[in-house]
Amino acid sequence: MNMGNNTRPAKKTVIVREYQLDVGKIQVYDNYLVAIFDEGATLTLERAYQIIGISEIHFRDKPFGIISHRKHSFAIDPVVYTYLRELENLRAYAIVSSREVDMHNFNIERMFYKKPMKFYIEYRNALDWVRRRVKAA
Repeated sequence: MNMGNNTRPAKKTVIVREYQLDVGKIQVYDNYLVAIFDEGATLTLERAYQIIGISEIHFRDKPFGIISHRKHSFAIDPVVYTYLRELENLRAYAIVSSREVDMHNFNIERMFYKKPMKFYIEYRNALDWVRRRVKAA
């Protein structure tokens, strides 16, 4: 119940589905997904196809975003980005990490992706940006 103040309740984030892959987990929400890869994993094109498949199941005809929440150190084949950028309805790609190596790699990854991509230290800020981009689409 709102007692006259103008603060609106925070939008509750409800997880729609969680997938456990051999490289980590994918959490699907209403209009974005969060990828949390395992320590030492390698995200190859073949494994990226699994994530693209998940996105097609949940977001086939609507805009969505991806948050790569880098809690662990893992490797990514840059060719993955050439396929991700082909997804017409992928409107935002955010990376969340506080590790300096991830900040450095971000500049390289961005050259391969060539679409709106941002780096955040705080997960909440990444989520806000992704939601704004998807909503504006």
